[in-house]
Amino acid sequence: MGLELFFRKPKNELEKGGRSRPRGVEMEYELTQTCPACGFETPQSRLMENLHVCRCGYHFRISARQRIQYLTDRGTFQELWGDLESEDILNFPGYKEKLENMRLASREKEAVLCGTARIGGHACALFVMEPYFMMGSMGTVAGEKITRLFELAAEQELPVLGVTVSGGARMQEGIVSLMQMAKVSGAAKRHGDRGLLYIALLTDPTTGGVTASFAMQGDIILAEPGATVCFTGARIIEQTVRRKLPPGFQKAETLLQHGFIDLIVPRGQQWQMIGTLLRMHRRKGETA
Repeated sequence: MGLELFFRKPKNELEKGGRSRPRGVEMEYELTQTCPACGFETPQSRLMENLHVCRCGYHFRISARQRIQYLTDRGTFQELWGDLESEDILNFPGYKEKLENMRLASREKEAVLCGTARIGGHACALFVMEPYFMMGSMGTVAGEKITRLFELAAEQELPVLGVTVSGGARMQEGIVSLMQMAKVSGAAKRHGDRGLLYIALLTDPTTGGVTASFAMQGDIILAEPGATVCFTGARIIEQTVRRKLPPGFQKAETLLQHGFIDLIVPRGQQWQMIGTLLRMHRRKGETA
């Protein structure tokens, strides 16, 4: 046997030695998530470290509680009216079962979370809509909670941060659901009449009556990159006007170009940006 056999490179894992897993021990695989924009598969742990933003800049959808964790100072969020739940007020077929399924799937009782918190050390009231509860659709309870928040903020002279994600009014509650848009809009107007700040942060997707009402009432309107913001879906518009819409017609970047929003803010910069805006609009006598 020649000495060269002792010094040649190993051909496989068995020859390398020490690298093969022991018998009966399974290798651990981390779950990944595929980006719909670039197709890259990112480990879940890395996505969480990057606030659920892909390396290409695509912003994945996140839950309301995840967003509150990213946006607010640690330990400052105090939830309000968390016990309110929607009911099947019209006996709509299958609605009770759907509500129960949504509560189990989202682990939330409603399509919006409301409360008070601090952002960058500054006190505010905030509502964050829940995409995993019927896509943040507006029902009687969701409208009631947001209305109460604006009224509380007006009474306590607090600015409001509203994070929107919604498919619009909840058809299972009929006209009672639709009227929540006007109800919240009125509360937002009364809050503004007292000289108080309302910041709206539009996330993907913000559509329907929410866009046509309080989502666009903010004194300052921010949006996440690539967020779809519209009243009516692109296909419906194309069928109506019989024309093909240009690419990105209903994206945040187009809205910014045409003056409908004030700024596009990536998720990693939102805490700092909102904190800065709250500091700039701090009322006389307010302490940080």
